[in-house]
Amino acid sequence: MKNTRHKIVVLSDLKKSTATMLKSTVSLAKMINGDISFFHVKNPSDVVKKESQLSAIRTINHEHATIDKKIQRMVKSISKDYDINISYSFAFGNIKSEISEYLTQQQPDIIVLGKKKSNAFNFIGDNITQLVLKQHDGEIMIVDENNAPEPNTHISLGLLDGKEKGLNIGFADDLVAHSQQPLKSFKIAQKLNETDTINTSLNNEMIEYVFEKGDDSMNYLSNYLVKNKINLLYVDRMKDPSSTKKENATNASDIKDIISNLKVSLLLTSKVLSA
Repeated sequence: MKNTRHKIVVLSDLKKSTATMLKSTVSLAKMINGDISFFHVKNPSDVVKKESQLSAIRTINHEHATIDKKIQRMVKSISKDYDINISYSFAFGNIKSEISEYLTQQQPDIIVLGKKKSNAFNFIGDNITQLVLKQHDGEIMIVDENNAPEPNTHISLGLLDGKEKGLNIGFADDLVAHSQQPLKSFKIAQKLNETDTINTSLNNEMIEYVFEKGDDSMNYLSNYLVKNKINLLYVDRMKDPSSTKKENATNASDIKDIISNLKVSLLLTSKVLSA
């Protein structure tokens, strides 16, 4: 029997939404048999101002102890509540460099990030979401603090341009097994055909909502996601080498719009086919 353990890394800025992000990670880990590692980076310039070298060392040491206690308290609480182990570490340094090096060392299968209501590409310093999107070829979960999966409950899974052939992730069966049924697919088409409808049943296993592309299509989609209580939207960013169609995966520009405008947590697939 296949018993793959998925390595999940949580990148956090330790803001108010961190607990929600960790709980959503626990939800995913329990569904797919995952191990969780938590990582935080602090820029020394945010701690040390114009001080002597000795004073700066003391300030850094004090901040180190403060951060350690804060993370430990949160991680222990969530670990105890949901009976799951969560390892953690943190570093002082350039935020982008430290995160990039950590990801290179850890080689996670899945990375979890937080998402703000606005300016989503400026949390944890400077454009960390973009860094992760470029560097990480595996799955990425981006958690919306107001619309996120909860541990020990079935998720409300939506598929953006979902295909009947299945999900392009190795843990698809586990994800679907822990999802409310039927699944719901949301598609933005260049132009609606006469055969397209807003609510179409696909083999009684999926409900598809089709919208015509326009200036307000992203807002329209966002409203339908909220109306259908979707708390995790599957977004395929994998290129199918056997396909000649340009639209066989969601492009980087569309992904940026999706992250910025949709009021829902996201699960972005791997960019490459598994070996």
